[in-house]
Amino acid sequence: MADKSVFDTSPASEPPRDPLRPAEEVMRLERMGAAHPMRISFMRTLIRRMAREGWRIARRRFDIGADETGEAVYSINTPAGPYSFVVFATEIEPENRTDRVIAEQWDYTFTLIEGEPTAGEMAHLRVQVPKQENARMSAQHLVLSRGNKSGRLFGHVVEALAAGRQPNLEHVAAVGYLMRTTAVYGNGKFGLADYARLADTAFPQPFCAQMLTVYMARLFSLDLVEHLAALRSPQGAVRLTRVMRRGFGVGNATGLGMAAFLIGHPRVIHTWALARETALARVKADAQPENEKVARFHALLDRAAAHVEEWRTGDTRQQDRIARLKRDLLDLRETVQGAFTELYPWRRLSETAETRFDLETQEMLNSLMIEVYPERVDELEDS
Repeated sequence: MADKSVFDTSPASEPPRDPLRPAEEVMRLERMGAAHPMRISFMRTLIRRMAREGWRIARRRFDIGADETGEAVYSINTPAGPYSFVVFATEIEPENRTDRVIAEQWDYTFTLIEGEPTAGEMAHLRVQVPKQENARMSAQHLVLSRGNKSGRLFGHVVEALAAGRQPNLEHVAAVGYLMRTTAVYGNGKFGLADYARLADTAFPQPFCAQMLTVYMARLFSLDLVEHLAALRSPQGAVRLTRVMRRGFGVGNATGLGMAAFLIGHPRVIHTWALARETALARVKADAQPENEKVARFHALLDRAAAHVEEWRTGDTRQQDRIARLKRDLLDLRETVQGAFTELYPWRRLSETAETRFDLETQEMLNSLMIEVYPERVDELEDS
């Protein structure tokens, strides 16, 4: 991380905090790769804002036939104005369904735009959005993206719902998503709105518009399987239960662009790391946590341990790390039992974790600690 005076966006009157972890420790690839989502991660921040401000999402059109082709339009009403998520579904041959960047066909292409599209705007989008990298967009258009359905899970879910039953939970757990994105473009590419312009929209924070696009892609995938099942069996089809819907995420087929981004934007990466490290330092400075916070931490630790049990990956190295994380979390649950009898327990827990546990466990612990202090950390989402 750079010197604090170079690029510091922390509040002038800051709550008490411990010293920040040294850059030599934080900015190592191994530790960065072991980081877990936290309260001020981009998607978490967006979801909180959507709930706090009462955003309203509605399906305006869902003109997709049994052949799985057609169009869909969602409206997104925010305090900053209305936006629309527009989807074009096409039929492609299995051999053309690839997640590689050289692909020229996708199951679904979509865009996030300002306002509601007119008939003329829809005609323009109908031509341009499916072109993706060859598209010609405008400043009214915020994000351009595309995705493919899961070959392992999509058909199974449609068939199960059409037959009047919920999909097999093991199948869902093994894959985890119905659609995976293969690119999410923004910030001026192909004529899209420049990043600076987003300051005057509902998406002033980094990746906010892109994260909403991914959120909408997930929502569309869930609506789509229910819709197709109902077309196949109008009388017998059922919808996904609320619990089952929550079990689906959204896949991401590539993150290759982030490597170049990390190298090319060191000051931006600095501010992201500084926000997290500041949050962690503020938490560790609490000398005697309230009983409610301790109870919340224990509940979150139990949830995290249960969640990790559901993680699946085909990557042998990462699967080994997950296995180690599972063992460490069991040990950590024992360790924390007596951790709150002395002052500054979070600091002590962090120090203990650094000597006893793997990087994945250390960073999981940090995320859980941050989670129980919204009043100390949430303001950092704007820095």
